[in-house]
Amino acid sequence: MKIHKVINNNIVIVLDAAEKELILMGRGIGFKKHPGDQFDERMIEKKFTMASKEQSGHLSDLLNEIPLQEMDAAVTIMETALQKLNKKLNEGTIISLSDHIHTSIERSKDNIFVKNVLLWEIKKFYPEEYQIGKTALHIIQEKTGILLPEDEAGFIALHIVNAQMEDSVGDMYGLTKVMQEIIHIIKYTCRVSFDEESVYYYRFITHLKFFAQLLLTHTTCHEEGNDKLLEVVREQYQESYQCVRKITDFIVRNYDYCLSGEEQLYLTIHIERIVKKSK
Repeated sequence: MKIHKVINNNIVIVLDAAEKELILMGRGIGFKKHPGDQFDERMIEKKFTMASKEQSGHLSDLLNEIPLQEMDAAVTIMETALQKLNKKLNEGTIISLSDHIHTSIERSKDNIFVKNVLLWEIKKFYPEEYQIGKTALHIIQEKTGILLPEDEAGFIALHIVNAQMEDSVGDMYGLTKVMQEIIHIIKYTCRVSFDEESVYYYRFITHLKFFAQLLLTHTTCHEEGNDKLLEVVREQYQESYQCVRKITDFIVRNYDYCLSGEEQLYLTIHIERIVKKSK
């Protein structure tokens, strides 16, 4: 296998059999090397592929700026997430996570810390990912000597959530904000508090996460033959349907997105179920 690009002394890019870029990390692996050179494969410490050509666009410039220990921290965090979640994760997230870690560390050196105003919601909506985020702070400290604040555990958790989506909305912060807003509307309209440890709440949040993703990508959900069922649900679950109407109006005003009949139907059913179980 020959080198395709040399990023720096510790990172090189090669092409696999399918002409896909494969990033190799290892101390000194790119030292005095040039495109076309052979290298010692025993020096490889980490390797991963990019999911798409788009993710490779500014890869060289980005990787040149990020120290090896920060990238190593991102790789270790993703490996931890794979082990804990046992789900397929988008490997391209390693790049965005590395960039985030690098930016956060550089800000911390100037005593600039970004407040994560959705930290509470992240803890509640993505508890597993948040725990990985907390572990990530220790990994980053071990690799770089820098201990980042708890707010960063929330931001890292969103990167992990993002990595689980095949078609990423690209804005997990915005997605979490939408979920928070909908939850508030349900709480105040239906006068209910949720048991956030219950399986019903977990199922509802899973549905809400998918719904918010469709909303932010303006992807309309269409299924035929549900008009009559929507009429039945509207009559049978009046309070939940009125709640959905408020959510629909709010989303139109704030996100310029109109819920389809199918989306109103399924959202009504899910709200009825979680409200009934909570009451």
